[in-house]
Amino acid sequence: MTTTTPPARAGTSTTRKVVDTAQYGFAGFLALVGAYTVYDASGIEPGFADQALHPATFPYVFGVVLIGLGIALAVATARGDVAEAEEGEDIDLTTGTDLRTVGLLVLVFVVNIALIDWLGWAITGAFLFAASARVLGSRHPVRDVAIGVALSVGTFYGFYVGLGIPMPAGILDGIL
Repeated sequence: MTTTTPPARAGTSTTRKVVDTAQYGFAGFLALVGAYTVYDASGIEPGFADQALHPATFPYVFGVVLIGLGIALAVATARGDVAEAEEGEDIDLTTGTDLRTVGLLVLVFVVNIALIDWLGWAITGAFLFAASARVLGSRHPVRDVAIGVALSVGTFYGFYVGLGIPMPAGILDGIL
């Protein structure tokens, strides 16, 4: 089936300017977050006299950069810049969202959140990895659990020993 476009009248063009309202929304979001960051930084108490920079320096810089990026995106959008559509080399962009998979992943996260204080990160982190891998299509449960245990115990000690941030040990308190 072929379609024809009517001939253009003299002095008009057949191309329509595409306005991407999502880009304007994102530009507004960036500017709003930046403005809030600058506002919130104004309430930071001054630091000690021996500090080279005021504690609010980084939030001020971050907020101003976000505002600038929001303005730059709005100007670029007004000039007609439109983001390229994702071509996706190995995904079909015409299919919808797999709500079953999303729901199961949410369930895995909720179970992890509910059990982390009681069982501890080492156990629930391994469950989180293995169950997420299973939901996303892995068919190697033993390998998934082994990788999950290695990752969860490694991150437990990385946070606890390396960064000094205590992670919940749960029922393994005294063992880890």
